[in-house]
Amino acid sequence: METLANLESFVRSAENGGFSAAARQLGLTPAAVSPNVAMLERNLGVRLFQRSTRKLTLTEAGERFLETVRGHLRGLQSAIADVSRDDEEPAGVLKVSMALTFGMDYLLPLLPEFLARYPNIRIDWDFENRQVDLISEGFDAAIGGGIELAPGVVSRPLAPAHIIAVASPAYLAGKDLPTDPSELLKFTGIGMRSVRTGRIRNWTMRNVAGQEMAAQTTDTLVMNDPEAMCRSALLGLGVALVAVPHASPHLESGRLVRVLPKWYADAGPISLYYATRTMLPAKTRVFVEHVVEAFKKQRLAQRFAGSLG
Repeated sequence: METLANLESFVRSAENGGFSAAARQLGLTPAAVSPNVAMLERNLGVRLFQRSTRKLTLTEAGERFLETVRGHLRGLQSAIADVSRDDEEPAGVLKVSMALTFGMDYLLPLLPEFLARYPNIRIDWDFENRQVDLISEGFDAAIGGGIELAPGVVSRPLAPAHIIAVASPAYLAGKDLPTDPSELLKFTGIGMRSVRTGRIRNWTMRNVAGQEMAAQTTDTLVMNDPEAMCRSALLGLGVALVAVPHASPHLESGRLVRVLPKWYADAGPISLYYATRTMLPAKTRVFVEHVVEAFKKQRLAQRFAGSLG
């Protein structure tokens, strides 16, 4: 009978292409992971990896075994976590990454109730508009959109990241409003530069009838932060294409208005990301559950939907 440690070491090494990366994910040392895999190979009587100084490569037998065992391993991990979670007191430092404005507006307000419920958890949050490496940087979770899933990382969608066109009433005064996204070309554009790629984002917008059209903009101003784009729009500098969560407070106050109320672009979901482990720490588990429940209770998915405009 194989041990769970041997199977975990094999699956994570296969997914990450090496013992070192697997060890970081499992919270072990490479010196512990390699013997676990070697023992599994001896017990099975088959070589699962071709080893070189640069990387691990699955053998044909290793590929077949990975496909067979991976799903069963997840089931075992889930069963272990379910059995143990009732007796585990959530405690420790909870390290989470999120964008500054989104975190301040939608995550910080959740802390009073969360900490009252789990007083042994200490908060260590990073407010940065970038994609972090959960494993290597030691984060328990991250919240954002468009994050690439690394091996061993899962996501829980929270709400849509719908992009809408907004501007100040003062900027729009005396101008003929556009009837579709192609007419945005007539206005001064406030563009978004991707933090990850460095490129200016281009959007294809759709309306409530399902029609799609490229948003034609002249980006006179380019920013790499959505809050800076909103602030620029508030100053009357042009039309900004930003996600609803960032524009929402300004729309509610009337300081910004939607330029094309029936059109929006879909940037994918805003998600909560965390690493899969044999037993998800109680602090992370209750944080995930708290955030998901709060987003449902506040109907943020519906509020962030640009298609409702």
